[in-house]
Amino acid sequence: MTEPLRFGLVGCGVIGPIHAEAIATLPDAVLAAAADLVPERVQKLTEQYGGTPYTDLARMLKHERLDVVIVCTPSGLHGAHACQIMRSGRHVIVEKPMEITREAMDEMLRVQQETGVKLAVISQHRFDAASQQVRQLVDEQAFGRLVLGNALVPWWRSQAYYDSGAWRGTWEMDGGGVLMNQAIHSIDLLQWLMGPVKSIFAYTDTLAHRMETEDVAVAVLRFANGALGTIAATTGAYPGVTTRIEVFGDKGSAIIENDALALLRLARDAKEAVSDYGEAIKQAAAEVEEKESAAAQNPAALASRSHALQIADMIRALREDRTPLVDGYAGRKPVEIILSIYESARTHKEVTLL
Repeated sequence: MTEPLRFGLVGCGVIGPIHAEAIATLPDAVLAAAADLVPERVQKLTEQYGGTPYTDLARMLKHERLDVVIVCTPSGLHGAHACQIMRSGRHVIVEKPMEITREAMDEMLRVQQETGVKLAVISQHRFDAASQQVRQLVDEQAFGRLVLGNALVPWWRSQAYYDSGAWRGTWEMDGGGVLMNQAIHSIDLLQWLMGPVKSIFAYTDTLAHRMETEDVAVAVLRFANGALGTIAATTGAYPGVTTRIEVFGDKGSAIIENDALALLRLARDAKEAVSDYGEAIKQAAAEVEEKESAAAQNPAALASRSHALQIADMIRALREDRTPLVDGYAGRKPVEIILSIYESARTHKEVTLL
């Protein structure tokens, strides 16, 4: 029988325990060690999920036999920690965002190629059943000519949330605000479903919080396939409202709300032809459990199920010697879009990506 892969974890704050919980649900994985600068935090996590606690990443890498290490530290440290781990010969899963600068992401990819280990970047909602179904339909060209794709992220974060960590909402360590920290998942899904983004024009502002970076942003997109799109995101929408991804084509439409498929209409499945003026569709409200939709209000409410699916994908990639579904090159794409949004908002000009 094959031994379970031994996982390490660095960063035991809000998202670290979600990964520990995800590992605990997988029969082919075990949490062997965890590291955090705050002793009480790592002690609490390892008491609950097992593993040896450390307050120094280098010591953990030196003393533990690990196959994969998950990086859950502040965004601006992802590159340094990932490269340190890869140079030790371990495979790496990095929480979103991959990093906050192009230079840091390039270095991560360079080290990954140099060391030959595998690098994955968390985008767990690609593994949701709704996302997988819509992506398969896109691949089948079931929506026909794609014409419009939208991402709406009206979330709420209190001032206390930003005050809880000196790095939150800063350019140096968070790399941005609502786009880089919260909306990046939806931005990744949008470009994964609609295709590469060709150009962007955007506005950003800080309207509801005391912070360096943006808490509201709007962007207009032109996709490489000619379709148009929008991204609208904020952490100032009390109390936190439905997250939506919309994909529209001339042969079908799909709407994902809070990670569940809320609407799917395809011309190929229609029993009767739609009139020349279309039809008013009464959208059925998706029955999403409170624990799934509560992430709009509370990041600690994020379910671990999708994280477990992505960690399981990394395990299969190692067992089968293949590339993870969201590798470093895929993880770079949403960050590139976000950095281009910031550039457009700063220069008041359209930014071309392709």
